[in-house]
Formats: sequence, structure tokens, C-alpha cells
Amino acid sequence: MTNTLHRRGSVEELSHDFVMFAIPARGINDAGCRPKLQQFIRLVLRHGPVNLGDARQGQRHSDDFEKLIAGLTDKSIATATFDNREALLAALREVQAADLGISINVTGLIDTVDGCCREIGRRRHGVEHSLGIKGATDRLPNRNVLAVGTLCGHGMVSFNLIQRVLQLIKLNKLSPAEGAEMLRRPCVCGAFNPERAREILEQMRTLG
Repeated sequence: MTNTLHRRGSVEELSHDFVMFAIPARGINDAGCRPKLQQFIRLVLRHGPVNLGDARQGQRHSDDFEKLIAGLTDKSIATATFDNREALLAALREVQAADLGISINVTGLIDTVDGCCREIGRRRHGVEHSLGIKGATDRLPNRNVLAVGTLCGHGMVSFNLIQRVLQLIKLNKLSPAEGAEMLRRPCVCGAFNPERAREILEQMRTLG
């Protein structure tokens, strides 16, 4: 999924960050797919996703999964974010067994995702890469701010908000977990990983 290809970090850091999408193909299998998308969300919920979403609904139901499920439409893209391989693998296993008939895309380290596919007896259908950022990269914020900001592929988590949250954490007005939750809310699609954001904010607080 192109909007989640720009996530940044080391191999170790990215081993705790996976996003799964259920995406109907427009004009091919989207008509009447709402129940399948609802089933997808119910299946992945069993495996402890750290975030869920549907960009068409935005954050209206981000804390009420039943309302999120009820609000899905044939045109939705259902999203689940996980912070560990085991949860991703278990969710993939259930989704495959359900045979929903819609495309499932996963963002994560290629070797890890490929290994999960092989474990459930599937072959990945393709790979997409980000070529990085070109141009006046000296105008970008530091790598940690970028690592948090790119957790939202639509760019809805502003760099200024990240800096403000970090400032509040350093003043002991927010915990890293509370800061990560504040940063999660602007991400309308559910791809933001609050657990990874918490870890990064903790590191940034320690660095001073």
C-alpha cells in the first residue's frame, strides 16, 4: 500500500510495525463487499491490533469499534495495525481461512511478511518499495520526528504537533503513551502505530 511505504527505522524497529489492509477492487468485487470488510475487522480484532481504521470514516469511530464496523461501506478500505509478527501471522491465518475474496495487502519488512505468507501456504503477489525522499532533505526534521510522522502515510500528523508533544513530555505534562495517543488521532486511516510512536517518543525524551 503506497501510503505506508515511507515508514522509517532500523530493521529491529520495523520488526514491530505491520499494517494490513482489506481492499476491494473498484468495479470488480466492491459491490456488496461491506459484510466482508466487516468480517475482516471482526477477525483481526481477535489478535490485538494497536490501531484500526477506515479512511472514509476518519476518526469519528476510532475508539468505538462497533461503530467503526457499522460505518463500513462497499467503498471502505479496512485497516489494522499490529506491533508484533505473531499477531500479524495469526490474523493472516484467520483472514485466509475466511476466504473473503478481496485483496489483502501488508506493509512491513519484506522477509518477515514473506515468511508469514509462506507459513500460511500463500505466495506474495508482489512487492512495492519507497525510493526515499529526494531534493532539499536538509529542510526535513530529524530522523526521529520523521519516523513518527511517516507512521501516518497521508501526512496528517504534523511535524510541529510531534515537536509540541515531545515538549510536553519533557515537561512531564504528558507520558510517552499519552503523547502517542494524541498523535494517533489525526491519522484517519488507522495505519498509525501508537506503540512504535511511544517507543520513539521515549527515546527522544531520553536523548534530551
